[in-house]
Amino acid sequence: MVKHTCQVGMWLPYSDLHEGSPDQHVNVAELFAGKKGVLFGVPGAFTPGCQMAHLPGYVQNFYQFQAKGVDVIACVSVNDAYVMSAWGLAHRAEGKVRMLADPTGAFTQAIGLLMDYPDVIAKLGNRRSKRYSMLVENGLVTKIFVEPDGGGLTCSLAQNILSVI
Repeated sequence: MVKHTCQVGMWLPYSDLHEGSPDQHVNVAELFAGKKGVLFGVPGAFTPGCQMAHLPGYVQNFYQFQAKGVDVIACVSVNDAYVMSAWGLAHRAEGKVRMLADPTGAFTQAIGLLMDYPDVIAKLGNRRSKRYSMLVENGLVTKIFVEPDGGGLTCSLAQNILSVI
């Protein structure tokens, strides 16, 4: 059993993330208010698993998500806004996946999904997000999938969450 504080039935916190630049703020709770959406988190933009499998799956399956009534798909990483923006451009995510930066990890910590593993810090320079995906309806978490080791590539991929919507 994965231990984290984010659970089904939890409301997303009123937390500002950055989109495009450090001056552009997006409140996560407001982004999902009145909408059905998918929020997924990754350890880092441009890292191997995130680059090859995680983000591409959400971009490629955008229209399948729409067909199932999903209004918004957002990706969160403990990166700066410029890196997240560049990563989104590299994967043609514009108009499909909102690329949200959590530069201090405050949002990720608030939902209890911040990795604090010494090997991750040594490789990536600071604490990072566990890999997860969640279905959010009107700001309420209705399904959540967190990788058992925080960084695997199984339950948090696009196909998995598509299968439960």
